Amino acid sequence: MLAYTYIEKGKFALVEKPKPVLVEPTDAIVRVTMSSICTSDLHIKHGSVPRAVPGITVGHEMVGVVEEVGPDVTCVKPGDRVTVNVETFCGECFFCQRGYVNNCTDPNGGWALGCRIDGGQTEYVRVPLANHGLNRIPDSVSDEQALLVGDVLATGFWAARISEISQEDTVLIIGAGPTGICTLLCVILKRPKKIIVCEKSEERRRFVQKHYPEVLLTTPEECKDFVLRHSDHGGADRVLEVAGADETFRLAWECARPNAVVTVVALYDRPQILPLPEMYGKNLTFKTGGVDGCDCEEVLRLIEEGRIDTTPLITHRFPLSEIEEAYRIFENKLDGVIKVAII
Repeated sequence: MLAYTYIEKGKFALVEKPKPVLVEPTDAIVRVTMSSICTSDLHIKHGSVPRAVPGITVGHEMVGVVEEVGPDVTCVKPGDRVTVNVETFCGECFFCQRGYVNNCTDPNGGWALGCRIDGGQTEYVRVPLANHGLNRIPDSVSDEQALLVGDVLATGFWAARISEISQEDTVLIIGAGPTGICTLLCVILKRPKKIIVCEKSEERRRFVQKHYPEVLLTTPEECKDFVLRHSDHGGADRVLEVAGADETFRLAWECARPNAVVTVVALYDRPQILPLPEMYGKNLTFKTGGVDGCDCEEVLRLIEEGRIDTTPLITHRFPLSEIEEAYRIFENKLDGVIKVAII
């Protein structure tokens, strides 16, 4: 089968690999019907994910059909259409029992697919711990509607959940890329008083304005003054940093009011500085880290009910044989790209 593979820092390639087989009794083999490219894949390519293993098939955002299951898999059966969670987790360890599935202590726990073991930008994928890593797609939900559930939509849902948003809050979201827009969709469900999106790309601001006209828009250069004008207590009550740039990390805490919550969703290419003397007295609560993708069943229910729709984000579609071109467009943000479906 064809598999898009991490060769070395700066190099991916489409190569032939054997079809995967069951290894553990908790495994499932999934025939990938649609996958997508994530910014985290680019971080692997650029060497920003030290735990990524050269030689692995990349990709951790996919849907498919179950082909085969191990004897201990009970949640799905062959023929089921499924979403594949970005994380694999056992459901039994200290962290899983508390919903911190990104920190699962199983050897295959956390972000494994497309990072430490073969992922989904291919034709077939082995999913470990399948009882927790797969969710059946409702019959009324299409593959495209479900495509982002296991990664960027799970991230947006998690970010909105941990940010403790109330209906009295002004919420600032920094970044309107795919994860930023998924975060926006999930923040909208919380019905805060105001939502402000800060995005440097005029093209992406137009996208947000077209699809979510109730949202206020600003640029990084104008953001601090804009937030002050549109908030009640000297800054945003909740800030969600999804952009992942040096200047956006600083912007996040600068735009927060005293005693606000700042949720850092972004993955950065290099370490960030926390300038505590400048922040003294703001009494901020930071929430950071990788997504705990344990809400996929609830997210699928919200999609089925029509309360979340990510299909406008899928702006480009390519066959697996043309994945190099898909990466070129996605990485360089060409042609109005938001998300790419590999079919």
